[in-house]
Amino acid sequence: MPIRYSFSWLELVLAFHPLSTPACKNALTSSCEKPYFLIGSSLWGMTNSVLSEEQLAERVEAQLPRALEDLKHVVSIPSISSQPEHNEDVEAVADWLVEQLKDTGIDDVRKVVEGGKPAILGHYKVDESLPTVLLYAHYDVQPTGDLSLWHSNPFKPVERNGRLFGRGPADDKGCLTAHLAVLRAFEGKPPVNVTVLFEGEEEIGSPTLADILEANKDELRADFYVIADCGNWAPGQPAFTTTLRGVADCIIEVQTLDHGLHSGEYGGPLPDALTTLCRLLATLHDADGNVAVKGLVGTDECEIDYTEEQLRNESQVLDGVKLLGSGPLGSRLWLKPSICVIGMDTTPISESANLLLPTARARISVRVAPGDSSENVLAHVKAHLEEHNEWGAKLNVYSNEGSEPSVLPAAGPMYDLALQAWEDAFGKRPVPMGTGGSIGMIADFMNAFPEAFVLGCGTSDPDSRMHGIDESLTIEDWKNTAHALALLINRMAVK
Repeated sequence: MPIRYSFSWLELVLAFHPLSTPACKNALTSSCEKPYFLIGSSLWGMTNSVLSEEQLAERVEAQLPRALEDLKHVVSIPSISSQPEHNEDVEAVADWLVEQLKDTGIDDVRKVVEGGKPAILGHYKVDESLPTVLLYAHYDVQPTGDLSLWHSNPFKPVERNGRLFGRGPADDKGCLTAHLAVLRAFEGKPPVNVTVLFEGEEEIGSPTLADILEANKDELRADFYVIADCGNWAPGQPAFTTTLRGVADCIIEVQTLDHGLHSGEYGGPLPDALTTLCRLLATLHDADGNVAVKGLVGTDECEIDYTEEQLRNESQVLDGVKLLGSGPLGSRLWLKPSICVIGMDTTPISESANLLLPTARARISVRVAPGDSSENVLAHVKAHLEEHNEWGAKLNVYSNEGSEPSVLPAAGPMYDLALQAWEDAFGKRPVPMGTGGSIGMIADFMNAFPEAFVLGCGTSDPDSRMHGIDESLTIEDWKNTAHALALLINRMAVK
């Protein structure tokens, strides 16, 4: 069913623009002292088309069946940015997006490259006196992991129980296609200026995005940045992301021997590299699971009530497994650092022998709390490991990936405008929330355009399993997100 919004176009005009003359108040079609054009206009002094919200809802709803087919199509293309064998797939999605944007009636669109994967940059140019909204999403995806664990082929999307399963619908191709549905609904004539930026390397840390922003800075200036790569609190409950942790991944290499030695003849006095590495890794946390590295930023001041029951239900952690750390769960997830071991290079059990291993290597993911920096975190982690290298192993610690944390605005007229648009589309008011995940490009945007308003939203939810097996999104929430985006753009014209 089309969504019924709570404001008429006329009510919005009157609410947001107190008019100065009785003539204007009494007859919206009459002329005023200032050259406002009030029929089909936005009170910005020109005749761009502002749809009634009933018209807008009908247009968006009419686009959603096609948009869902678009989503299934683009999910079927394995645009895995981290794997060179999928470079052609990444290019294929980029080319497809250019063609889809041309089909919406965009004024100009092109691929931009600064030494990495292409980004798609396009503009709907209405009038320089009007505000500009920038819509961001990314079209690259994570690898699938073990295909045998998926209930269906990740690149043959299927609908089950109101959700769409595959690699990438929640992160972030659902947002891409929601943007497309909204742009088609406006038939190439949005009521304000719209810029689109679709990125192809978010899943590898956006290594060239800062260069793209700098090279195209004038084109990318906007009043309102919609970063559609975040998530919702729960299915049916929208949220706006207000804090994001950064990431400071690093590799830890340990060497204790020149070559492997017989574990029977030399085991005991000589330390093997794997045991040495495990002991070092164990020092990164205290007995309660708190990060034990000194000098890192974090806070227990979290106003959001995130319960242990909710966390256990959403994560499906095994019964009996204790939760780590201390302080409010929201703080542990969003406002304090975390350290996880996410990979190891060592001998597989099937190939192991009675041998003392000379070398071992691990990759750790350090999440950087808001207010800290990846540089500071890496420096203190390295110092901690060197201090606790009690067995005197040869130690090498170096950076693998890094991005900065962000704090997004959660107040003001722009934020209120977005709150109302999402509430009208979902029927529930968005809740502010943090995310422990890292979206470094948000920091890039905020550094490049410090004066602009940035909104973090998205189509995923705690059941989406982003980056994991059986990724999915709630189709109804995806539809509501499209309606909310359309409302936001339409209301920007009368705000």
